[in-house]
Amino acid sequence: MLLEKMLQSQGFGSRKYCQQLIKNGAVSIQGEVIDNPKHKLDLNQLEFNVYDETYQYREKVYIVLNKPQGYECSHQATHHFSVFDLFDDLLMNRGIQCVGRLDQDTTGLLLLTDDGQFLQALTHPKKHVAKVYQMETVDPVTDEQIQQLQQGVELRNEKGIYAATDVIRLDEKSLQMTVHQGVYHQVKRMLAAVGNKVEKLHRAQIGQLVLNDLPEGEWIYLTEEQVTQAKFRAE
Repeated sequence: MLLEKMLQSQGFGSRKYCQQLIKNGAVSIQGEVIDNPKHKLDLNQLEFNVYDETYQYREKVYIVLNKPQGYECSHQATHHFSVFDLFDDLLMNRGIQCVGRLDQDTTGLLLLTDDGQFLQALTHPKKHVAKVYQMETVDPVTDEQIQQLQQGVELRNEKGIYAATDVIRLDEKSLQMTVHQGVYHQVKRMLAAVGNKVEKLHRAQIGQLVLNDLPEGEWIYLTEEQVTQAKFRAE
């Protein structure tokens, strides 16, 4: 790949702007300044510097964000902040998108990527990727409600029965459960269907991906192994 095309693919700007960066001597590889935009590159484990800041070439990006409360999964947020405000221009120029959505008042694990095929595969309704949610409820969680959630409930304007697995009472008014579908406001609607109400909602896991100790509002790139696992589950 040509150096100018590589920089453009990494979000540095238009082809013309990337050409100018290179001609200005801003780009170096292994300590050597490259001022030829047509310089051919081996992309395998490529690291490069732009204005002395080091970057790693990534064909596609796969990101885990610990989404804070009060952020919308939209480029043009209407009443709150946008999750895209948490990312730099390089990632925004790559056109990253949310893999599914979380409500503005829901916190936790959110995937983002610029890989369109990966996004479509992981969000397809037939994939049934497991998602683990933790929540605080308005009223105490009863044994009957847990049983109803496991057996499945009907949701208004939706076809079929929606059941949760691994339903665990964490406290008198807190609950953890796993869902495998992805309909609009599913967890909140399921709790309402059994006579309770979600007060706080947090997504802790998608498939094998977990947040670990990632602070709220921070993000990391997935490792190659994590991407491979996620793609396998999306197939």
